[in-house]
Amino acid sequence: MTMRNKQELIQQVVNLLNTLIEVEELPTAPPTSINEQMEMLTIKECAEQVSGLSEHTVRQLVLQNKLPHIRTGQGKRGKILVSKSALLDYLKTVA
Repeated sequence: MTMRNKQELIQQVVNLLNTLIEVEELPTAPPTSINEQMEMLTIKECAEQVSGLSEHTVRQLVLQNKLPHIRTGQGKRGKILVSKSALLDYLKTVA
C-alpha cells in the first residue's frame, strides 16, 4: 500500500467518523481574567495560599487525582504545578 493510498484511506475514515459522531455543544465557561486562568502554583505555594493546608496534604490530593495538576520536567522528579483556581474550587467543594 502506497503512502497516497494510506492517506486516502485515513481521510475516508475521518470523514465517516465525522458523519457518525454528533458534535455536542460544550457549555462555555464564564469569562475570567487571563491572569486568573494562568496562575499556576507549586505545592509549597498551594500550602501557603490556604492556612491550615500542608504540603503533604496537597501532595496526597495530587496523588489521588483529586486535584488537577501538571508535572513539568521528566518523571517523578518534575515539578508539580496546580492551577490556583482549581485549588480554590476543590476547597469550596469539600468545605
